[in-house]
Amino acid sequence: MLELLWLLLPVAAASGWFAARRTGRCKPVRDDTQRGPAYFRGLNHLLNEEPDKAIDVFVEMLKVDSETVETHLALGNLFRRRGEVDRAIRVHQNLIARPALTREQRAQALLELGQDYMRAGLFDRAENLFKELRDSRQYHAQALRNLLVIYQQERDWEACLKIAEELAPLADDPMWLERAHFYCEMAAKLIQAGHLGRANALLRKALSAHKQCVRALHMQADIAIRQDNWKEAAKLLKRAGELQPDYLTEVLPQVVECHRRTADLKGLRRYLEEALATNPESCAGLYLADLIMETDGEAAAAAFLTDEVRQHPSLRGLKRLAELHAELPDHNADAVLKTLGGHLTDLLHKRPGYRCTQCGFDAKTLHWQCPSCRSWGTVKPRTDNDEPRQITQ
Repeated sequence: MLELLWLLLPVAAASGWFAARRTGRCKPVRDDTQRGPAYFRGLNHLLNEEPDKAIDVFVEMLKVDSETVETHLALGNLFRRRGEVDRAIRVHQNLIARPALTREQRAQALLELGQDYMRAGLFDRAENLFKELRDSRQYHAQALRNLLVIYQQERDWEACLKIAEELAPLADDPMWLERAHFYCEMAAKLIQAGHLGRANALLRKALSAHKQCVRALHMQADIAIRQDNWKEAAKLLKRAGELQPDYLTEVLPQVVECHRRTADLKGLRRYLEEALATNPESCAGLYLADLIMETDGEAAAAAFLTDEVRQHPSLRGLKRLAELHAELPDHNADAVLKTLGGHLTDLLHKRPGYRCTQCGFDAKTLHWQCPSCRSWGTVKPRTDNDEPRQITQ
């Protein structure tokens, strides 16, 4: 409330000034206090902490002309920031209805009204206004950005692609990453419908737009798995892990499955050893320990994992080590280790597995578009040593 009162004081002053100026055009003013009853009524509401009534009075006093347009726009923005979208819409609609506005002023009012409609969830009305601005080339880039937000909300990915292509030269940003994800979204619909060939064509376009789009590679691997092409799937998944090591933990389970499907355990072991050497914070060591247990026994796996946890401590590694030791027949601390493993399982289950590198949003599952800051491709799998950090804007 106090913040709003401070914001309204300049409005009150402006209202008084404009009222006095108009009065002065008509007849001499005997002193500065003769500003009309409406002005003092507004001040009275303001002093009595009745900002809503004060706003209505001051808006009524500020008749729209070339000198008060900016004040009306500021009031509308104030309403929108406060969440009073209906009032913001009324102010901006009142502006647009005035024939005295210049072309630039009307375009600015249209932009603000479109943002009001977006805030109110009236996307169809906002879309029409932004299209009008786009066609008139007034506030062209801002209108396109808002249209892009609307089409993403509506999941109209073809429209998103068209807007991105139109916006790229204006924003001096080719938007390759965003375009790649739009292609992936379109491909995902086709995969669900069983149109794998058409989906693959769109994924190739995604990779053409952004060569490091691990999402497109992962989706291509999923298509290959649906077609029982396990070798091709493994190749695509490995390429995704090489392009962006942050996603190695995400693709490793399927890489392991692909090698097992083709009975290539030697190739799997070689790959896991290389992955562990290049990215020790991934869970490659855990899969390698499982493979060692399968080929060389539990003791060998426990020895390997003990050394690995000592060099690269992690919750997952400690949990698996506890499970391995508990399975050894001559171990005396079975109950303790099983209890420890249970506690670690609970901790891992409660711990978010993904974090947005842009805004710090934590998630249980992978989102290709961050639900918080709406950035594409910034949500990454967390490593065991990825502690909460201060995100700089």
